[in-house]
Order: sequence, then structure tokens, then C-alpha cells
Amino acid sequence: MARRYDPERRRRIIDAAIRVVATNGIGGLSHRTVAAEADVPLGSTTYHFASLDELMVAALRRTNEGFGAAVRDSGALGDPGADVAEELARLMGEWLAGERTGVELEYELYLAALRRPALRPVAAEWCEGLAEILARRTDPVTARALVALMDGICLQVLLTDTPYEAEYAREMLGRIIERGVSDDGPATGT
Repeated sequence: MARRYDPERRRRIIDAAIRVVATNGIGGLSHRTVAAEADVPLGSTTYHFASLDELMVAALRRTNEGFGAAVRDSGALGDPGADVAEELARLMGEWLAGERTGVELEYELYLAALRRPALRPVAAEWCEGLAEILARRTDPVTARALVALMDGICLQVLLTDTPYEAEYAREMLGRIIERGVSDDGPATGT
């Protein structure tokens, strides 16, 4: 049965691309594999996404919504009396303890930017967006350092298959925050 109007088709194609990458890796992504996964004609994928890079950009944007949204929506980060390092360590722990395939998928798409320049602005958007959220509680330089540390900790956990150490993360995040406070004057909440 042909579909005349399908306002969700673009979203279904993006979701299908994410599933293909989760199952087969970036190397398994093609318009054909995505069309089959989304159960749409091949022409639909090329209509909505002229290139695989465009499709990967859309998929990366979708996957980036996870951790950044958790940080943005964290009530504790909005509380001036909350321990920012503790809250960030908790959020990372929850994220890493979630569905491992989803976390690995986010990083696979994120790291694909190393070889696909079209993805670099999206990876940078994620870093900048998270730093903007954190700069509300620290300062811009400290926020960027926090993002880099969180990225590094998450990558180490994923790549070395070692357990996430919340206390270590809290301690290191706290050191960066304290250093930012001592260098730049008081920031709200540590």
C-alpha cells in the first residue's frame, strides 16, 4: 500500500539510520540499508537526505539529545546550593549505566567526525551546547574543561571496558571547578 503523505517519514528514516549504525556500525550505513530498515522506498531516503553525510548529521543530532538533555534538565544544576561535581558524576554514571548499545552508538557517530568533516560542526555543537549549560554554574573556560573531562572519562570507560568510578569522576570534576573558582573569582555552587 503506497503512502501519499507521511509526515513522520523523515524521522523514521533517521531512527532507522541509528538502528543500522547500532547493529552494523558506520560501515554498514547506506541509503539502501536505511530504506530497508525504515521500510520505505529507496527514493525516500535520497529525497530526504541527498548524501549519507546529511543522514549521519541528522542521526548525530538525534543521538546528541540524550546526555545533553539530562544535564540541561537536571534540577540540581539549577539549584545554586547543589554540588555541581556530584551532580555531573551522577548523571554520567546514569548515562553509562543505561543501555550500553545506545551510549556506544552516540560515541561511534560522534567519533565518525574524525573522518567525515560534515559531522564536525555537529560534534562541536554538542560540546558547545553542553558547555553553555555548565557555564551557567561555572564560567565558560571551566565549563569547556568539564566537558573535555567528562568526554575523556566516558571514552575511557567505553574503550577499556572498565567500570565507571563515580567518586573519581566527582573528585576530578570538583578539582576543575575549584580551580576555575580560584582563578576567576567565585562561581556559584561547587
